[in-house]
Amino acid sequence: MRSMEAAQAQDIVLVGATGDLARRKLLPALYNLALDGLLPAEGEVIGYARGQLTDDEFRRHARAAVREHSRRHFDDSVWEPLARRLRFVCAREHGLAGVAERSTQERRLVYLATPPSLFAEITRELAEHGLTRGVRVVIEKPFGYDLRSAAALDDGLKQHLDERQIYRIDHYLGKETVQNILVVRFANSIFERLWNRDAIDHVQITVGESIGLEGRGATYEQVGAFRDILQNHVLQVVSLLTMEPPTSFEAEAIRDEKVKALQTIVPIDPAEVVLGQYTRGVIGGEPIPGYREEEGIAPDSQTESFAAARLRIDSWRWAGVPFFVRTGKRMPRRVSEVTIQFRDAPITFFQPTQVSALRPNRLTLRLQPEEGIGLSFMAKPPGPEVDARPVQMTFSYGDSFMTEPQEAYERLLHDAMDGDRTLFLRSDGVQRAWEIVEPVLASPPPVSYYPAGSWGPPAAEGLISPRAWHLDD
Repeated sequence: MRSMEAAQAQDIVLVGATGDLARRKLLPALYNLALDGLLPAEGEVIGYARGQLTDDEFRRHARAAVREHSRRHFDDSVWEPLARRLRFVCAREHGLAGVAERSTQERRLVYLATPPSLFAEITRELAEHGLTRGVRVVIEKPFGYDLRSAAALDDGLKQHLDERQIYRIDHYLGKETVQNILVVRFANSIFERLWNRDAIDHVQITVGESIGLEGRGATYEQVGAFRDILQNHVLQVVSLLTMEPPTSFEAEAIRDEKVKALQTIVPIDPAEVVLGQYTRGVIGGEPIPGYREEEGIAPDSQTESFAAARLRIDSWRWAGVPFFVRTGKRMPRRVSEVTIQFRDAPITFFQPTQVSALRPNRLTLRLQPEEGIGLSFMAKPPGPEVDARPVQMTFSYGDSFMTEPQEAYERLLHDAMDGDRTLFLRSDGVQRAWEIVEPVLASPPPVSYYPAGSWGPPAAEGLISPRAWHLDD
């Protein structure tokens, strides 16, 4: 909630610098931060990985990654100064001792773009080589596999780091549209006054992907849709929607309220969960193989590619308002959307033929793509008859601000360099998220099936009945 400026001088260490995450997201994010003048004026960018690369070879690798994946044009005049700061340390030959030798600054940001199983070992090595003083360590989800493993991971990290040094990144929180939830709520009295059980009938959240496993079959088999999206991304969005106003927009004030909001969510009843797995189907006219036909998937796999659940919130503001959430792969299209559906008008003044056209008012937050906000309400169409028809009022980020939103990793990398923890997860919040889903992990419902190109198994419609899923078209 403040203007962005270049971070203080520090070294940036990318552990796993030749991996997919660094290539697709982190290196392009650093380049785009350089375009905006937001990188530290001083400090090295040290790539650390198992491969045997020279500095020049790493620079060529990084250049190719940026040219392929940057959201904006490639500018040699910006790239060259950044490239001169790039260094590479081979993990096999030098270990983190090599990073210590090449580090020039007292402050460091260490990004662990590695499997979580390596987090504790790497932090131990950082401590052994004197790299934990003045360091901030960014770790990627999953933060454990369940409540027990999350606690073990936390214990391993905190043997060498304190909570203020740990930045648990959920890229969803870096999206402008997700952050905009707070502004829509707390900067607009017309919404905040209606943001409660008296005005709202229910809330829906859909996170759908048209893509499949994208070569992640073996990894996805260990996670599934429920852990991959619902346990973290979706619950974080719910916490922003349901939290009470913070005392300020300081990081800890916001994180306090988010954790309080998570504590009001009742642990999910497995009877109110639907799990699904896609079979062969068609998307955009293209035939799609079934989940079990994907590379790395067992022919009898019971891993879910779809999950839907009903959340119950035990708070004064939200008691009795159900939250319906769903996520899945091989949906008809890519969409992340929040729908707040308001209650029907208490008295209907229209004739039966006119009443049939009435729709409840909806506020729709489109998180991606085509980021924006839509508000549906009833209006009279032109003509002599008194009729009521639904109309849509829309706000588009692109049309209104004439700019493309910053990519999530750009914002989060900058915040981590700047020491701003607002958009990062806190230990107690991670623990509570696992507690919410623990009953389902302990006793998961059976997996049902849906054809690729549909919105999930029929049981998902039964979960929300007599209401219906809605997407803002």
